Amino acid sequence: MNKRTLLSLLLLLAITTVACTCNLPGLSDLLNSASTSSSSQPTVSATGNDQNTANVLYFDDFSDPQSGWDRVHDGDNITDYYQGQYRILVQETQTDLWANPSQSFPADVIVEVQAVKNSGPDDNDFGVLCRYQGVNNYVFFIISSDGYAGIGKVENGSQNLLNPDQAMVPVEGIPTGANAIYHIRAACVGNNLTLYVNGQKIMEAQDPAPTAGDVGLMAGTFDTPGTDILFDDFRVLSP
Repeated sequence: MNKRTLLSLLLLLAITTVACTCNLPGLSDLLNSASTSSSSQPTVSATGNDQNTANVLYFDDFSDPQSGWDRVHDGDNITDYYQGQYRILVQETQTDLWANPSQSFPADVIVEVQAVKNSGPDDNDFGVLCRYQGVNNYVFFIISSDGYAGIGKVENGSQNLLNPDQAMVPVEGIPTGANAIYHIRAACVGNNLTLYVNGQKIMEAQDPAPTAGDVGLMAGTFDTPGTDILFDDFRVLSP
């Protein structure tokens, strides 16, 4: 499978409360040494109730494993909290997994998260969701560890790429390599969808039918299994 088709097998995740027992030393150290730590970020509750960050609708640094995100262990696949971060591990080929905080937001939001590849192939995909109304309807923004990006939408169960190339394409400026840190920012504002990575605008697309909904995280595989992504400092802002 290559990125120009992006026809992943989408898995419906069942929520569980099984704790992760994997031993992954040094993950927090990697994030903290390469980027701003969560302790220096604005202190915002999960409802965004903070007078100094009035445009923050939601924030989660994943320090509380009961904050409401999916906790799924399906065979070797994992979507769960781990050491103050959120982990998505995909051990099947041609598969995307995602997780949601089970919230409701307006159609117009900005979604931000910090991500790092823990292990697995560079030929992967990971990113964020907005306008999530269920497994058959949502907008997604994805990048890869080998420098590709795409903006797409699942509508009535049909997945399509919305950026002009209608495929994931290589983009200059996306970091590559094992220790790369990604600050992903996805703006869903009216019909306009804009993807930023590490402060650089890298892609735009159009959503013809904006809708309110949940947000989320996503990661997946192509021909090689083992995509393992860690996320931290997830926030949703009003534009």
